[in-house]
Amino acid sequence: MTMDSIALARAFGLFFATAITELLGCYLPLLWLTGRGSAWLALPAALSLMVFVWLLTLHPEASGRVYATYGAIYIATAIGWLYFVDGVAPTWNDYLGVGLALAGAGVIALGHRPA
Repeated sequence: MTMDSIALARAFGLFFATAITELLGCYLPLLWLTGRGSAWLALPAALSLMVFVWLLTLHPEASGRVYATYGAIYIATAIGWLYFVDGVAPTWNDYLGVGLALAGAGVIALGHRPA
């Protein structure tokens, strides 16, 4: 593995962990608000959202570029969440949307580097 591929794998892993903490931080209150869980779920949800914000600060790039790239990883992770947590099979539209989002993120993330 080259240094570039290691850095890319680390960045992807960090974005994925960030997406999971955001999804969890939003999902736990949803369980409480829909009567499928206790109000105590707000505590781990708040902790999860604090970790989410902290994880976003670990990227060395400009925040706007980080948020734009993260958005695509979030979309891909949310479709995974749809399947694994919600039990709903993604459709071809979901996969196409993920592909388009990731392609756009690739343009943003890689397009600013000098040739």
